[in-house]
Amino acid sequence: MENQRLPVPPFTLVSATEKVRLAEDGWNSCDPARVALAYTPDSKWRNRAEFLEGRDAITAFLTRKWERELEYRLIKELWAFCDNRIAVRFAYEWRDDSSQWLRSYGNENWEFDENGLMRLRIASINDLPIRDCDRCYHWPPGRRPDDHPGLSDLGF
Repeated sequence: MENQRLPVPPFTLVSATEKVRLAEDGWNSCDPARVALAYTPDSKWRNRAEFLEGRDAITAFLTRKWERELEYRLIKELWAFCDNRIAVRFAYEWRDDSSQWLRSYGNENWEFDENGLMRLRIASINDLPIRDCDRCYHWPPGRRPDDHPGLSDLGF
């Protein structure tokens, strides 16, 4: 069913962990239209200091993001969950158009509807310039390999 994104709430440790990995996989696709389908049509976001509402706004935001954040690689990790809410922490690496590498660290709070679509996303993010030799995410574009270390394993 197009209007349902498994797993759906209420979440268990297993289903919340799966939901986080599916979100990570989606974002690592760098496909704004694909990612936007995981959100309700009227989803509300706070991303840093930007406030968005709806899939069209989310798609436009993600298009701008991935035009600016090149060679994007993301890892998300479950922090907490309850009923229809999940909290995650994440870090992603990217470079700008001048080849400066950055690692962005953040936390997100998610709230889902009964169909497993995210209706609320609140994200706080900080950027840290890093040297090329300090990068830790070296997999090819797309999904993080299953055997790649996670955030805790990397000490993030």
